[in-house]
Amino acid sequence: MDAQGWADPERKSFMRVDSIFWIASMSKPITATAVLMLMEEGKLSLDDPIAKYIPELAGLKTADGKTPRITLRHLLTHTSGMGEATDEEAKAARTLSGLVPAFVSKPLAFEPGSKWKYCQSGILTLGRIVEIVSGVPFEIFLRKRIFDPLGMKDTTFYLSEAQMPRWVIPAKREGEQLVPAEIGLLYGHPPTWGDHYPASNGGLFSTAPDYTRLAQMLLNGGVLDGRRYLTAESVRMMSTVQTGDLVTGFTPGNGWGLGVCIVRQPQGVTEMLSPGTFGHGGAYGTQVWIDMKRGVALIMMIQRSNFKNGDDSPVRLAFQKAALE
Repeated sequence: MDAQGWADPERKSFMRVDSIFWIASMSKPITATAVLMLMEEGKLSLDDPIAKYIPELAGLKTADGKTPRITLRHLLTHTSGMGEATDEEAKAARTLSGLVPAFVSKPLAFEPGSKWKYCQSGILTLGRIVEIVSGVPFEIFLRKRIFDPLGMKDTTFYLSEAQMPRWVIPAKREGEQLVPAEIGLLYGHPPTWGDHYPASNGGLFSTAPDYTRLAQMLLNGGVLDGRRYLTAESVRMMSTVQTGDLVTGFTPGNGWGLGVCIVRQPQGVTEMLSPGTFGHGGAYGTQVWIDMKRGVALIMMIQRSNFKNGDDSPVRLAFQKAALE
């Protein structure tokens, strides 16, 4: 594990191995892990209708007035067609339950299961379902069931003051300069801001060593240091394409599993990865890939906000090539 570059482009402070990054949508595999844990305990089924847990969502309709059955599996695979909360609605919400009225008010974009469309509201709904089924706040469930047992001591929705010196300031490129960029989910607040919902779709901060623990657990088929978190079958389900022949993802050749992207035909930025490799990227360029065939996990942490396509960035391509040489 190595660290290169600036953690703060203005102050020219260096990256550290334990620097803290906003991992954005790399939060989604963690949310999926939480759902699978509850599935294994018999507390939910992936094919349950979401209205079983949140009755208000029974009224979701397509544009032509149909009220189709939406399942947890649809949410995990971005095939629900659910509409998104507006920035104003998301900013006003203090809890995951507070987002539900925003989702109820939006029509479905398509019949669930018929198309793939990246869907933040679906993963946020899963976070709320975890709360309902487990009986504890989402962030507490993650801490007690995943972060603390795995030793992910710096992974959180809300940074402490003690962690702030290690926080990497996001940057965007303007001309030949890197200038600070904001984290949209914080709406101008610092990462210590605790008066907002734990965004199960992309609100987590973490470090490379922390996320390595999660990735190694999945690479091992659900076990790490003698403790089992998921069954091997659950990891297999997570990493198996669930979307048939639908076009998915932000680069060619991919399918979608349970909360993860899966490489079907390696090409372009994924050309060096084995078929079946699974993982997820984050809005500011971060990435995890778990390559079961090679027995390796790749984790890249970076905080660039204005890549044209973070999933297809030249930095990601160069990193993956170098890591697998």
